[in-house]
Amino acid sequence: MTVRITWDQASARRLERQFLATPAEGATAASEIVGAMLAAHAQVLSAAEVSIGVRGTGTTRADVRAALWEERSLVKTHGPRGTVHLLAARELPLWSTALTAVPSGAGPLPPDARVTEEQAAQIVAAVGEALDGVCLTVDELTDAVVARTGSWAGDPVMPAFQELWPRWRQVMHRAGQSGALCFGPNRGRKVTYTRPPHFVPLPPQEATRELVRRYLRAYGPSTPAYFAKWLAAPGGWAGALFGELARAGEIEEVVFEDAPAWVAAGDTAFPDEPVRGVRLLPYFDAYGIAVQPRELLFPGAAYRRALAGGQAGNYPVLLVDGVVAGVWHQRRQGRRTTVTVEPLGRLTARQRRELGEQVERVGDVLQAKAELVVGQVTTGPHA
Repeated sequence: MTVRITWDQASARRLERQFLATPAEGATAASEIVGAMLAAHAQVLSAAEVSIGVRGTGTTRADVRAALWEERSLVKTHGPRGTVHLLAARELPLWSTALTAVPSGAGPLPPDARVTEEQAAQIVAAVGEALDGVCLTVDELTDAVVARTGSWAGDPVMPAFQELWPRWRQVMHRAGQSGALCFGPNRGRKVTYTRPPHFVPLPPQEATRELVRRYLRAYGPSTPAYFAKWLAAPGGWAGALFGELARAGEIEEVVFEDAPAWVAAGDTAFPDEPVRGVRLLPYFDAYGIAVQPRELLFPGAAYRRALAGGQAGNYPVLLVDGVVAGVWHQRRQGRRTTVTVEPLGRLTARQRRELGEQVERVGDVLQAKAELVVGQVTTGPHA
């Protein structure tokens, strides 16, 4: 008999598994939280700090930074979709193989600016050699890569921020995804790169199949199309991968909101009661990015207000009872931060009280005294 799952049931389980229903205990839970999220978007590190912090009872930005730069239980590198994420260091054997197994297209650069697969492999190897045991700025890394490969790697052919970057940087994300590169501590105002701790990658088939199972446990029920969107992978490749797992009995089909979807095999237990409560999620939080169907997570006015052309993540969001019900923005000045929250509907007295507690929690994460202002958010997306 096919299991039937409602949005409320799926939402309750996702929130619980994301530590958004019951926060993780202790200030040292950062890597456990990131593992549950699969990855924390960290193009803006303060957003990642809030993503992790609101999922823990005592985690602050100082704890996240200690996990990154001192304990090295977290790694800042190129993750899903080629964008900068925090990953649990213990999961690098999975990520490095799974991400490099995702087929990629030719890219937007003209043919004479691209690198061949052979050149890309040379660059990744050179990056790993250059960063072993040291931290280098991007200019220093460019010199090291060119010295190990040839002048062609340094040709300024990549348009970026009103300048031209050297050719090798078009595969920088691949170096990060493969485990040859990660971010190091800033040197003053300059970003540095280093190599993560050495590890043995998983076999390709094992890694990709495990990533699907992990994704379904965190964000299921889901479909190959949603998985492909989350990973920025070709839909046909994702469909074939789900087919392999289904034939092997590692995933099973369910009915989710009257449509076919998939969960990990045997993982069909869902809560009967919906999760109630208020949560604040920052820019590009994993929950807002990965949870589908998006029109159910962003119902009605939320779809128009909290998305940018249908893309999630550009606005920090207010969750009420597991769905997006507003946007917010925080502006820090010294040791204080003003958190402006724009609800899209009327909040009850209980929800207003919980909102105040969540704002206080954001302040604790950022190690600042937070003040709540309920009103219109006037900043644009990703401001």
